[in-house]
Amino acid sequence: MPPPTPGQGLNVVALISGGKDSFFSLLHCRANGHRVVALANLHPPTPISTRAGQGGDQEVADHDDDQEEADLNSFMYQTVGHEVIPLYAEATGLPLYRQEIRGDAGLSGKDYASRGAGADGDETESMVPLLRAVMAAHPEVNALCAGAILSTYQRTRVESVAVRLGLTPLAFLWKYPVLPLPLGKAGGDDAQLLADMAGAGMEARIVKVASGGLDESFLWEDVASPQGVDRLLRAMRRFGGAAAGSGAVIGEGGEFETLVVDGPPSLFSKRIVVAEDDRRVVREGGGTAWLKVRKARVEEKNMDEDDRCAEPRIPDLFDAQFAGVLEGLSTRPDDQSVLDRTTSLSGPPLLEAYQSNGSAKLQQWCVVGDVQSLPSIEVETTSLVEKVEALLHQASLPPTSIISTVVTLRHMSDFPTINKIYGSLFTEPNPPSRVTISCGDLLPPGCNIAVYLSVHHGLAPRARQGLHVQSRSYWAPANIGPYSQAISVPISGLSSAESSVSSPAAALVHIAGQIPLIPATMDLPSSSEPFEFSAVMSLQHLWRIGTETGVQWWSSAVAYLPHTPDEAVSTREKALVASRIWRAAHSWSPEDAEDDEAGPDLWDRRHNPAYMSFAADDVGAGPRTLPDRSVLDADDASLPLPAPAFFAAEVQELPRQARVEWHAHLGFAHLDDASIRVVALDSEMMLAQHTIVTPDDKGVFVHTVLAVKRIEGQTEKMPVGIVAKELQTLYLARIGALVGLEVAKGMGDVAPTHVYVHTGAVTVSAGDVGRDGCPVIPCFSLWSGKGEEVAAVAVYQAWFDHK
Repeated sequence: MPPPTPGQGLNVVALISGGKDSFFSLLHCRANGHRVVALANLHPPTPISTRAGQGGDQEVADHDDDQEEADLNSFMYQTVGHEVIPLYAEATGLPLYRQEIRGDAGLSGKDYASRGAGADGDETESMVPLLRAVMAAHPEVNALCAGAILSTYQRTRVESVAVRLGLTPLAFLWKYPVLPLPLGKAGGDDAQLLADMAGAGMEARIVKVASGGLDESFLWEDVASPQGVDRLLRAMRRFGGAAAGSGAVIGEGGEFETLVVDGPPSLFSKRIVVAEDDRRVVREGGGTAWLKVRKARVEEKNMDEDDRCAEPRIPDLFDAQFAGVLEGLSTRPDDQSVLDRTTSLSGPPLLEAYQSNGSAKLQQWCVVGDVQSLPSIEVETTSLVEKVEALLHQASLPPTSIISTVVTLRHMSDFPTINKIYGSLFTEPNPPSRVTISCGDLLPPGCNIAVYLSVHHGLAPRARQGLHVQSRSYWAPANIGPYSQAISVPISGLSSAESSVSSPAAALVHIAGQIPLIPATMDLPSSSEPFEFSAVMSLQHLWRIGTETGVQWWSSAVAYLPHTPDEAVSTREKALVASRIWRAAHSWSPEDAEDDEAGPDLWDRRHNPAYMSFAADDVGAGPRTLPDRSVLDADDASLPLPAPAFFAAEVQELPRQARVEWHAHLGFAHLDDASIRVVALDSEMMLAQHTIVTPDDKGVFVHTVLAVKRIEGQTEKMPVGIVAKELQTLYLARIGALVGLEVAKGMGDVAPTHVYVHTGAVTVSAGDVGRDGCPVIPCFSLWSGKGEEVAAVAVYQAWFDHK
């Protein structure tokens, strides 16, 4: 696939440390059509000039060797080689702004709360006055670029500052090691990043080593040279640290640090030279050593070298799996055999050893505002937020108890107004994942917004994990706003038994709805691209987020499609295409599939005991993929296993007028082998699929999708209330076949997490949305994976304790 067309250019201030990643990220900013306005750097408090905009003299001043020599070992900033930083202004011709690092790692968690206790003394806040100074001198600045690759710790802190200052965060290297490799090249290690740096003309020298695999002989090695890459790979392999995705080969876990002394002439008009006699080795013990630069100078270079430097390689838009899925739509016949498998539930219950625990810890709240005559959307949304706050107070729950939300609007044009008011609910890092759709006038009169919230009533401290990437990258769309890409909670937290949660524990992952934004530009594909292009791209976003959060299997998914009656391609045809894409993504399994999981970041290496050994993540770790079929417990291996339940819902409009939005109801992560059993039924009246998850010996989680088919020729509509009761009756009958009728009867009234209704078959009246805790999503049409029209689809979730 060709690289994406650059979007509208931004004016960028580049946060640089002197290391390879910050400069390579800068080069990618320029390759994507952005203008780098200035460089910004934070340095340790040393007696060197910090005057804003100063490029430094021709030589760095000679420092007293008797002064205290110790690297700050900052989690956030590289400080080794800071003596050379002033020379970058002259070498690049860009103005340089510097400031001292103040404070330390006051907040040591992966995610950063700028309002948290200790934030005032945290070193992260040193960025704020530095960037304010740059913005005052360059009012046109509207973006901030940094070099985070795998470190959540660093990325979230840069994003926090950037968003507070109104700057667009850019992190083009984020997850770079797991992005598509150059055409025809097989994966196997993370060194492609270093090779790409070399191809772009960078020269980055090692100035610090802190790994058992590296010793001081590596100091001043050029990591972007073939010799340097080969040495690093051989050294890391000896100590088990060269696994793909681990980040060790690129120094992401603190194994080494670098200093850029040269780059392509388009950026570096001059090079930085440090003579051997001007580099002094400082040994800190424990295998750590670094170079103190006593003198450095800037010298002219041969500008004809520009011919030998290529533009930075922009990874392909699609990885091998989804490029194969897209290609296969036109080259492979449709195979619906996996949809035809039916599992009988006759005989004794499959789950005889389980019982209902009487109270669901994961509940669904349905909230609409207090609607008066012709209210403004601001008033209606404010009323809704106040209701949510009151419900939280009544239940003695914090806002972090909200795991995910579905926001249903009448007018998508109201979304910017709603977003700011809705966002006031969430002040902590990692707000809930979110799906946003517009149902237009299918919503009852007087209702312009309804919000359905999944709320956890029994979360243990620190059990909730989030993924909230707000930077533009090549990986997946940025989520700038009050919603996260994903929120994970332990499955065992649903048990009535008190238990401590280990990490990583089997988890339920709630992922935000994914539309086909090109990650690097945050633009939608060209209107000339076919529907298939958008559907595959947005599903790849879902896959990448799922892989990053450890998802091995999906519970079910819906593809939201906008109401476009004038288009030549019908909604049914789009639903069938989306169904094929969903199944193809589950059946794709190349012979040489590589492990895509990202390794531990700097925070993990220093705080998580599971990763304190550089080789810990390599021992006994087999490849994990999505889907990971090892988690399935199949009765008959000769039968094809069904893909997770899929259906398509036609609504009024999607965010940004996208052509499709994927919503996976749940992902299951960190499961042992044979932990999931899938039971499916396809009859003349209904479709049903149960995903039964046994995470441990405490209980079992059952996710059910139940679809009632539309009777052909039926013109009489049924009220939502009657449909909901019929769905509940069918659900309890199905659950009774799983756990026994007595257990099912004891569950009482069961509220679904989502109910989708076809308004051609079901009447939605005033008061139906959210009535009796029923989260109704009215649709113009509903389609099964086979292209059959269905009247209603309900999604249920239940936990059963082990007897």
